[in-house]
Amino acid sequence: MRRVAEKSMAFTVRFGSRLRIASVCCAILLAPGLSGCVLDSEQPRLDIEMPTSYRTAPRAADAAVPTLDWWRGFRSKELTSLIESAQAWNLDIAVAFAQIIQADAQVGIAGAPLLPSLTGTASAEQARTPGATGKTFSQFSTGLTASYMLDFWGKNRSALNAAEETAIAARYNRDVVTLTAIVTVANTYFQVVAAQDRLRIAREDLASAQRILGLVKTQFNGGTVTQLELSQQEALVSTQRASIPPLEITLRQNIAALAVLVARAAPNFNVHGGGLAQIAIPKVTPGLPSDLLYQRPDIRLAEAQLASSNFSVESARAAFFPQIQLTGQTGFQSAALSTLFGPGAWYYTLMAGVTQPIFDGHLLESQLKQAKGLQLQYLQAYRKAVLSAFADVEKALIALQQSTLQERLQADVVANSRRAFNVSETQLRGGSVNLITVLQTQQALFTAQDTLAQVRLTKLLAATSLFQALGGGWSPEKFAALH
Repeated sequence: MRRVAEKSMAFTVRFGSRLRIASVCCAILLAPGLSGCVLDSEQPRLDIEMPTSYRTAPRAADAAVPTLDWWRGFRSKELTSLIESAQAWNLDIAVAFAQIIQADAQVGIAGAPLLPSLTGTASAEQARTPGATGKTFSQFSTGLTASYMLDFWGKNRSALNAAEETAIAARYNRDVVTLTAIVTVANTYFQVVAAQDRLRIAREDLASAQRILGLVKTQFNGGTVTQLELSQQEALVSTQRASIPPLEITLRQNIAALAVLVARAAPNFNVHGGGLAQIAIPKVTPGLPSDLLYQRPDIRLAEAQLASSNFSVESARAAFFPQIQLTGQTGFQSAALSTLFGPGAWYYTLMAGVTQPIFDGHLLESQLKQAKGLQLQYLQAYRKAVLSAFADVEKALIALQQSTLQERLQADVVANSRRAFNVSETQLRGGSVNLITVLQTQQALFTAQDTLAQVRLTKLLAATSLFQALGGGWSPEKFAALH
């Protein structure tokens, strides 16, 4: 599987032939005794079932893959403006950027042991011996200390590779957060517009119910309808009036949620909105299932985490072997400051040391098991991410297909219900129909209109779910390269 980002660093250490021979001898002598402690180094197998196509996808699966600015396909200037504001100011995205900075810094921390360390020292000391005849003496020194750990078994190199993969994972996490923020803005905006639509419908229905109530009161005063029929119409009016506050709650709370998404104070933020019927549904096709492995940032995140855990296992395994440390020190030391840098004040020391764990209370073995357990965890997470991605696309395609069909059918329901209500109202005015029939047609129309608004919202949410399931917009160059 191709990696989006591959990084490599090379460090070469040159040292004397005697030290080289000594290091090799240490390895030959100590490695057999350690072989029983080190677990197998086989990489885990992915074993993921890969479908060849989506069941609900159109025949030309790649006819209209999503563009990078896919949200413009809804043809709402206000929505586009909100999404662009979220990309610039959303605080969750800002947190993800901060995590990238931390991950990059950790790469530097992990890479530091691969480089030699150099420390400078300087000291001035004056002391007096005890007693009446005590003497005072001074000591001045300056020096440099250099040390280097030979990464003979690749322990530090593997730790660096693990940190680099974690940094790559942080960037994919940023992409996941960004896509989630964009989809959340779109969905919340659609909730606002849907609430506005339902409020308009509720108020129009309330006006219609009040108009019928006025007619019923006139007929009641004329003795042509009963108190029961009048009370039923009054109850319907009250029901319509009571349906408005919950919709106001939905509208205002979603506007406040949008304010947070674009990092604005809710009391100073407002949304114009409009109507669901004015929002277009972008044409989109899902491509091939294998494309998701390159397009979904959460899959790439899981892949990078798995790669990082693989390197962590290698680093934990290498910790069982001897660690070779080279240390050198040089400088000047003198009892008088004036002679500190004289020929006789110079000194140096060179040292090579080998450290081999013998018994550590199973610390290293437990650390290796922990690393392998984390590797297994990320392996299963990667498998789940891939399979969930296929399922997400399939579910979104089904929801979009069926909600589109439902919208068309529900529009017919609204049209027929409106026709029946208009006829019943006309007949009520003429006295040729009873009030029960009018009540039934009123309720049928009110329910049909509200259901249509909810179906349109479901359709828009299905569209954004499909874009999210596909990993957002696809670069034309990258898509062409995949095929």
